[in-house]
Amino acid sequence: MFAILYIVSYFIITRYKRKADEQEDEDATVNRVSLFLSTFTLAVSAGAVLLLPFSIISNEILLSFPKSYYIQWLNGSLIHGLWNLVSLFSNLCLFVLMPFAFFFLESEGFAGLKKGIKARILETVVMLFLLALLIFGIVWVASALIDNSSASMESLYDLWEYYLPYLYSCISLMGCLLLLLCTPVGLSRMFTVMGQLLVKPTILEDLDEQMYIISLQEEALQRKLNGGFSAVDNHAKKIEHDLMNAKSMKSKLERRKKASVWERNLIYPAVMILLLIATSFSVILVSCNILRLLVDETAMPKGSKSPGIGNASLFTFGFAGAVLEIILIFYLMVSSVVGFYSLRFFRTFTPRKDDTTMTKIIGNCVSILVLSSALPVMSRTLGITRFDLLGDFGRFNWLGNFYIVVTYNFIFAVVTTLCLVRKFTSAVREELLKAIGLDKFQLSTEPSDSASTNGHQKTL
Repeated sequence: MFAILYIVSYFIITRYKRKADEQEDEDATVNRVSLFLSTFTLAVSAGAVLLLPFSIISNEILLSFPKSYYIQWLNGSLIHGLWNLVSLFSNLCLFVLMPFAFFFLESEGFAGLKKGIKARILETVVMLFLLALLIFGIVWVASALIDNSSASMESLYDLWEYYLPYLYSCISLMGCLLLLLCTPVGLSRMFTVMGQLLVKPTILEDLDEQMYIISLQEEALQRKLNGGFSAVDNHAKKIEHDLMNAKSMKSKLERRKKASVWERNLIYPAVMILLLIATSFSVILVSCNILRLLVDETAMPKGSKSPGIGNASLFTFGFAGAVLEIILIFYLMVSSVVGFYSLRFFRTFTPRKDDTTMTKIIGNCVSILVLSSALPVMSRTLGITRFDLLGDFGRFNWLGNFYIVVTYNFIFAVVTTLCLVRKFTSAVREELLKAIGLDKFQLSTEPSDSASTNGHQKTL
């Protein structure tokens, strides 16, 4: 399974990686090492996303075929081992491999030493050691501020049993807060993304008239570009930009015109209805989980005890309920990634095909790793699933804090609802203005011919 994930991750990264990075021999070696480490990290991220779905399906299969000889290998020990391995590799990638890849990529060797791979490795190791000291100091001071007792501070000296779990608990809390920021935005953004991928139905629209208008506009811009305006650089660039927008709009209109009736009038509404149902169902589950937290202590992510793999079903509808829950978990993950790249602060992280530097690829892999590692924790905290967190994922300190868990659920439900309401009210308002023709008043207020052209493109 991991080999398959590694191969898929390798093809994904090479699809976006800039080809011009591999020029010199030494730099090519450094880029190759960083590429392999980034691929390993992305594969671990995919494994973290698959933890809950694989565990849920395994539990239902063991319930359906309890005495089958062919599934004896599928047991609780295997599931627990997978959770522990993913936790271990997540720590390894986050604190060792990705910092090593970044510093190795940026290193040049210390002054006075002979340049080469060994000098760059030496500088990278020194930087990693200094980074480890810095992180240890920050965590130790933070622990002293939160819990000012000698026992809690001395426990951090036990590197394996206390310090790394405590540090990863802090990282998981940051990842869950990042998911809390990205997922509601992504849930509302998914409607726009699917609207761009699918063909919208032609309601109260005349595609032939729009095609005629955009063709006239394209011809006018082409005549302007060929009629002597190219002497002025700024004006020529603006005309070229408008011409590219007109051609792009024309190709979109041609695609909508060639689409079949079934594609326009059936697939698009069905997909939008499914997205609305999935998002509304998520909000309902979170609201029910808030009520459950108020009346039942075992609803806490750290308060319940799992009956064991294959001993009891967690779903009223059996295998069908498990499949629906898995679909919802994947939907939340895709929405969180879409929301992450939609936020203004992280928009510069968006990879481009054949034009993404290794530094940006490392940043993307770290971001995806943090999001995917926090996905099982967020799903259990929000009540999307009742499958208990196994291995080191269930040892996070903040999962036992009632106020943090309830506040997290409440903020998610409120923010997601507000994003959906804002999304649909703005869409309905724009469609109503377009249907009654009030959107044309925006064109009459444009100060110049070029501004009017841009406004007309926006209306189309």
